[in-house]
Amino acid sequence: MTEIIGIRFRGGPKEYYFDPRGITVEPGQYVIVETAAGQEYARCVTGNHAVEDSEVVQPLRPLLRLATENDKRTWALNREREKDAMRVCQKKIAQHGLDMKLVRVDCNFDGSKIVFYFTSEGRVDFRALVRDLAAEFRARIELRQIGVRDEAKLLGGIGICGRPFCCAEFLDDFIPVSIKMAKTQNLSLNPTKISGTCGRLMCCLKYEQDAYEDAVRRCPKQDSFVLTPDGPGNITNVDLLREQSVVRLDDAPEAPKRYHNCELNVLRNGKGSREGIVIPRERPERYRAPEEELDEPTLSEEARAFFGSDADAGEEKRRSHRGGRNRRRGGEKSADAQEQGAKPEKADKPPKSDKPRGERRRGEMPAGAPKAEKPKADKPKTEKPKADNPPKQEGAEGDKPRRHHHRGGRNHRRGGGGEGGAPKAEA
Repeated sequence: MTEIIGIRFRGGPKEYYFDPRGITVEPGQYVIVETAAGQEYARCVTGNHAVEDSEVVQPLRPLLRLATENDKRTWALNREREKDAMRVCQKKIAQHGLDMKLVRVDCNFDGSKIVFYFTSEGRVDFRALVRDLAAEFRARIELRQIGVRDEAKLLGGIGICGRPFCCAEFLDDFIPVSIKMAKTQNLSLNPTKISGTCGRLMCCLKYEQDAYEDAVRRCPKQDSFVLTPDGPGNITNVDLLREQSVVRLDDAPEAPKRYHNCELNVLRNGKGSREGIVIPRERPERYRAPEEELDEPTLSEEARAFFGSDADAGEEKRRSHRGGRNRRRGGEKSADAQEQGAKPEKADKPPKSDKPRGERRRGEMPAGAPKAEKPKADKPKTEKPKADNPPKQEGAEGDKPRRHHHRGGRNHRRGGGGEGGAPKAEA
């Protein structure tokens, strides 16, 4: 094991290991380290920790000291010197008529070396430019040609996704990206949609490439001949993310259907003829999606202490409600009933009162209390004189019979006789 600290320099997300030499460094502190180009001012991103010897590239550069206030002022003066060098170099490039674009200028900590980064489509003869710059700044001059991806990494910016460039944010090295990755992920091959600000294919195409390659191996190919629960057909489209396929059935080619991959029995993978393919009689089973159980939120200790007993009562109410819902669905019992191993006993209900509904609303009476009988007023009965009914006359043939009483008529309509009708009047 080797004790190291992680250092990150300006203009790059890559982390470098240095030997702390017994100095304790906290993350976020600025330090002075020894590099191949001399002393540099950098920021510590990971403090003292031990790693395996195989992860360290020997020889390990040493840490000189923690940065002081004088070191910070020197670093600020170097930034001002870089701005002046940028303006002077652009004027010299215009004077010499060179086909190059100046991107950035870096000045080392002690000011003995200045590096100019530029981009160009071809080779540039900048020997005269170097002589003019050396005479102007009295320092060692280095011109370094970089590519468009390095330019985006040095300058930084916001991508089409709305986030900072990956190369300037966290990528240590550039990832090789090909147009085949866009085809595998079923993306549009329009260069403006799959290219980054640098003009090259976006680095994020590589992030999900392994997942898409695994899905391609498990999913059938387009135009494959498959057997579905509804019959045989050909695949017209494959959705790799959902692991579903759109199949045009032989029985109903005008209405394609979507099936999960587990519902398909591949008889021929890819394009080809159907000759010699035997269709099995047994069809695949339907896919049933597993029921998702939603995790109910639980209160933290701080919230439970703030709300007090109200929080416990609310949680108990939710638990009882959940148990009732499960019983209605035919599921398991509530958690309390499972722990006791028996159904919860029902509380004894009070006996029903014998009073009418109106009296029960006004007040409850003890069970078994005698009913209060209301005195009935004696009403004089008056006898109504009965009218003498005329004797019944028999009619001749063809005459309609007299209509019976409504009770008798209803019995006749029901198929009954005249016995259920009104009694006949005596002559």
